[in-house]
Amino acid sequence: MAIDFSLSPEQQDLQKLARDFVRKELTPEVVRHHDETGEFPRKILEKAFEVGLMNTHIPQDCGGLGLGAVDGAIIAEEIAAGCTGIGTAMEANGLAQAPIIVGGNDDQKKRFLAPMVEKLSFAAYGVTEPGAGSDVQGIKTTARKVGDDYVINGSKMWITNAGVADWYFVLAYTDKDAGVKGMTGFLVPRSTPGITVGKKEQNMGQRASDTRGLTFEEVVVPKKNVLGEEGKGWKIAMAAFDHTRPMVASAAVGLARSAMEHAIAYAKERQTFGQPIAMHEAVSFMIADMAKDVEAARQLVRLAAWTIDQGERNTRFAAYAKAFAADTAMRVATDAVQVFGGNGFNKEYPVEKLMRDAKIFQIYEGTSQIQRLIIAKEIFLRS
Repeated sequence: MAIDFSLSPEQQDLQKLARDFVRKELTPEVVRHHDETGEFPRKILEKAFEVGLMNTHIPQDCGGLGLGAVDGAIIAEEIAAGCTGIGTAMEANGLAQAPIIVGGNDDQKKRFLAPMVEKLSFAAYGVTEPGAGSDVQGIKTTARKVGDDYVINGSKMWITNAGVADWYFVLAYTDKDAGVKGMTGFLVPRSTPGITVGKKEQNMGQRASDTRGLTFEEVVVPKKNVLGEEGKGWKIAMAAFDHTRPMVASAAVGLARSAMEHAIAYAKERQTFGQPIAMHEAVSFMIADMAKDVEAARQLVRLAAWTIDQGERNTRFAAYAKAFAADTAMRVATDAVQVFGGNGFNKEYPVEKLMRDAKIFQIYEGTSQIQRLIIAKEIFLRS
């Protein structure tokens, strides 16, 4: 069987499109502005939408491009190399859309996905709660059946794009006693009465991303907005991660690549003891480790993405990619600051932002520790 690591001509075009977009739109001045102000990058996202860099996984029968996971990972790496905060604002739609793609019916796809192709709009994935992050089973949000409707009550926290979303995927218990089999997924328009959107959180990194809490008080949702069927919410919510974790991991690769490139350039220019610091083994070995780990992370990402593009289960590979790429991003960004020395600790240089932005990759869409739990389960329970 042949093994081919090259990108197709179409994928090379996608990569060039995304790379040119970053070069033109995500200039250092623009990135610094959004990091310092926390302003949502709507104008940038409008341009990304116009050139076809958003909502790329929406199926063709809904008017979308229907691109595969490898295609999405290529785009995600390039955008993240420019700014992961802006990249997260772009990719949050993909996380919200994934449950519909894997578990929605034709009516739901046409009502919620098709409009996102026609004009720029946003959606958010509402699962995490103040007391339930990694432990999704610990959510408190409930949905009780009243006639043909469901009434949702509860709170969500750390919801990306919550303040700009037109609709939410919401996970709630319809039968608490049934455990995960009692969880149901709902598609909830933001205009539904009873939804309160919280203040924008002031986070350490990725500050262009809009992260807020959500409160649901007697929010009435029609039966037609139940995703899949009652009791299938957990399965759908977790299946969505098999599609989105390779994208997040690829963004981590993009950040790590950017940090490495800054470190290489600086190491060539900065001189100590009469020669560039790149000539010192203490520095060159750090950069060598960066290069091998960035490449290894990229290949894990593409393995996970390729596997699901083949219609095969990629849970283990997605966890490999997410854990390794996230840890690599944090380590490479930290080492890049070290290469810069005192300058790396200063806001006038690019690597301090990269270090702040990197940390969240080890936390959101399943912490690095959760990925290890998944990997161990795959090894011992499915081997």
